[in-house]
Amino acid sequence: MEAVLTIAGSDSSGGAGIQADVKTIESMGLFAECAVTALTAQNTLGVHGVLDVDPAFVEQQIDVVFDDIRPRAVKVGMVSSAAIVEAIARALSRNVAEHVVVDPVMVATSGSALIEGGAVDALVRRLFPLAEVITPNLPEAEALAGFAIAEPADAERAARAIAARCRRAADELGAGGVPAVLVKGGHGLGSPDAADDLLLSADGALTWLRGERIDNPNAHGTGCTLSSAIAANLAQGLGVERSVRNAKAYVAGALSAGLDLGRGSGPLDHMWAYRVPCIQL
Repeated sequence: MEAVLTIAGSDSSGGAGIQADVKTIESMGLFAECAVTALTAQNTLGVHGVLDVDPAFVEQQIDVVFDDIRPRAVKVGMVSSAAIVEAIARALSRNVAEHVVVDPVMVATSGSALIEGGAVDALVRRLFPLAEVITPNLPEAEALAGFAIAEPADAERAARAIAARCRRAADELGAGGVPAVLVKGGHGLGSPDAADDLLLSADGALTWLRGERIDNPNAHGTGCTLSSAIAANLAQGLGVERSVRNAKAYVAGALSAGLDLGRGSGPLDHMWAYRVPCIQL
């Protein structure tokens, strides 16, 4: 059984972060490992508190995982400070991590900020060059590219701008490379009934991954779920485009299941493919 390591924050409500990642990875038949970057007090209504983990301890968590049950792929999610970014980058570089997926989590579904300003620059400089895929949503892509995205052509320009930032960062490091950039269109792009994502591959090819918008207000943790699903597929030896397509289909199934928990934007049903009616004995 292949293992996948998620490096992210803990969501006390269980819908996003480490909890969503572990559910996703295990649902795909792989072994989930985790390194916690922060504790959050949150529910479907919002984030009420964040307690960062000491950077040295984040680094130690990663090292001991690699030392024993080496992960085949790594997903990096919520990283709230530049110091934690640096700790993760050192550990991943030292352990020669493979198939790294970075989800540049900046704002929770509820609208709460989850990252310090200086951490965004550190993500680009230190973690993006180590990644095979990065997965910004539209607001995150706008922040990284430096301009608004209002139509599909803007998304294509933004993906190339983000890739160019990654290339400069890799050149400065003297190592690493340019990751594939997946600009997620779930926040609305083009047709109101579409949920189209844009994949810019490492070789510069653009591919639109078409999808239909699913009428479900409960979307807490969709970004975490998608990025960990991509990592799980990469861990099984699939290429980037196939991994992204499979992950997109998995998230669509989790949304379509119609789970309805909490008073705000509720979580997905990560085990949707395994639900069977209860048998009364």
